[in-house]
Amino acid sequence: MKAEFKAKKLEILKMHIDVIREAFKQAFAPDRVTVEYPRERKKFPPNFRGLIFCEREKCISCFRCAHICPANAIQIYFHDKAWPGIDYTKCIFCHFCVDSCPTGALRATKIHDVAFATMDEMKLRATQTTKPPEVFREDSVTVDYSVDERGWSLVRVKERDELVVEAPPPRLKRRVSYCADPESCLGCRLCVEYCPSDAISVDRKANKLRILEEKCTGCGICVRNCPMKVLELREVR
Repeated sequence: MKAEFKAKKLEILKMHIDVIREAFKQAFAPDRVTVEYPRERKKFPPNFRGLIFCEREKCISCFRCAHICPANAIQIYFHDKAWPGIDYTKCIFCHFCVDSCPTGALRATKIHDVAFATMDEMKLRATQTTKPPEVFREDSVTVDYSVDERGWSLVRVKERDELVVEAPPPRLKRRVSYCADPESCLGCRLCVEYCPSDAISVDRKANKLRILEEKCTGCGICVRNCPMKVLELREVR
């Protein structure tokens, strides 16, 4: 009976030693896969699809982001020009809008941990999409996965991952609108009404369109809305 009791005590002591050994191991050479968020932040790839913001000085009000959005999450608001707002109650973060933006005005971020108090706050107007939201960060360590012949592990680096990625500017070709078939123009003035940069007017004496190339941004709205399809875009140097 005494031998059995002694063996039991030794087994319990061994279990305690194993626990202490594992605690020291995890303290100095951890092999856990848990990321201690928010003190640590996982490193996301540069093309991570997070919240979106708009650089208004680059936007040409082409409406392409609103047209391509499959969830109808982008609405255009009119101020001094037409700017996109994003309804995050609908957004599916496909980033079609970012990929299709011809001037790179829509930018992606790695920000994914924003909380809204109400559903209405998730509907961001154009004035609220002009800069990334302020994020209170507690992290000082970036965690990344490392894979080699021995397997995979977590690598912790004492640095902060940038949440706003500096994307290379797109290669832009200067394009302007012009009337390819003036004789077929109806004079409906839809192009004048739709032009967001006031680049199109009608010369009533000559009964023809006047397009100011220095104002035209090449957004193509007039081309898409012309009922007679007489307007086109051409490249200029």
